[in-house]
Amino acid sequence: MASPKDIEGAVHALDGEIMVPGTDAAKLPTVTEKRPPKATPPVTARSSRVGWLSVIVLLVVAGAGAGLYYFQPWLTGPALVTVETAALAPVTRVLAVNGRIAALQSVDMRALVSGTLTSIAVAEGDAVEADAELAQVDSASQQTILRQAVAGLDAALLSLSDAKETFARTEALGTNVARVQLDEAARAVQLAEQEVARTTAFVDQAQVMLSNYTLRAPMAGTVLSLNVAAGQSIDPSTVLMTIADLDQLVVESDVDEAYASQIKLGQPAVMQLAGETEARPGSVSFVSQRVDAATGGLAMELLFDPPVTAPIGLTVTINIIVDDREAALTVPRAAIVSDDKGAGVFVLADGIAQKRPVSVIEWPAARLIVTDGLEPGDVLITDATGIAEGQAVRVGEP
Repeated sequence: MASPKDIEGAVHALDGEIMVPGTDAAKLPTVTEKRPPKATPPVTARSSRVGWLSVIVLLVVAGAGAGLYYFQPWLTGPALVTVETAALAPVTRVLAVNGRIAALQSVDMRALVSGTLTSIAVAEGDAVEADAELAQVDSASQQTILRQAVAGLDAALLSLSDAKETFARTEALGTNVARVQLDEAARAVQLAEQEVARTTAFVDQAQVMLSNYTLRAPMAGTVLSLNVAAGQSIDPSTVLMTIADLDQLVVESDVDEAYASQIKLGQPAVMQLAGETEARPGSVSFVSQRVDAATGGLAMELLFDPPVTAPIGLTVTINIIVDDREAALTVPRAAIVSDDKGAGVFVLADGIAQKRPVSVIEWPAARLIVTDGLEPGDVLITDATGIAEGQAVRVGEP
């Protein structure tokens, strides 16, 4: 039998129960360890604030949910649009293009012969009179040809003089000379006269050719550009200089073929020179009858009224007044929708967008003239993007 000391040494704790080895656990009384209860922490001010914040957050979330349920923003509502009331008003249709200052009369000077320039009598910017000498081409060879032609003419004149004297002597002999001799003397005179005519033509031709070696001004004007120098070899394809009459200036421009039929002689225009703010009046003075196949442009010219003084080549902004109406309906370009049935706009009636087919004058402008399909007083939706026939819309701030 174990002693109390042995039992005490072998006692161990197991999960709050005390058991003696070698003893039936079922027969031993169970001793349960009693632990003191946990103390409840005191309620502080910080804990109180956290509690109130939680309540507030819950209230906010509940209010937001109620608002979302009430307004239901996920449901599609009327589209917001801007409108204007169609009304008759004065309308001016303008075509804006750019052009450049040019002389009404200008000439590119070319020599009619090949050779070496021996002298140039003018400089760029010089004013010249008509028929004034501009340049000289070496004419030594042509002068030789002229002298030869003159020598041939002199010989022909001497032969004619001898033939006439022979004929006169033969004719003076009367019946003492055979008829055949008289006829031969007459034919000699005739041949000599023909030779004189031929050599005279040679002289005239040589003189004309010699004059081509001197370049003269075809009109009064100003030397705009000088492209050659003395001693340079030239030919008829070489542009020696350009002469222009700066007293009559025009604006040269062209328009796209899409608007070619809209341009007419005499149409008024407003023009502005580069670097200026002044608007100058003018008009269309020339319209080509042929569209350039390479560029698709129609050439035209405009005159200032009154005339201006400006450098050649200066850029000019042009507004041609193509159409001027005292009263017309216009709509913004954004208001127009196009499909396979043509152009149309949306008008507002009882909060519903109704599509209305219209006819417009297509033109490079922000507003287009309506010729049919719209009436004064119609409420027009100014931007048709995303609008469909029969759609509910509401008017918003523009």
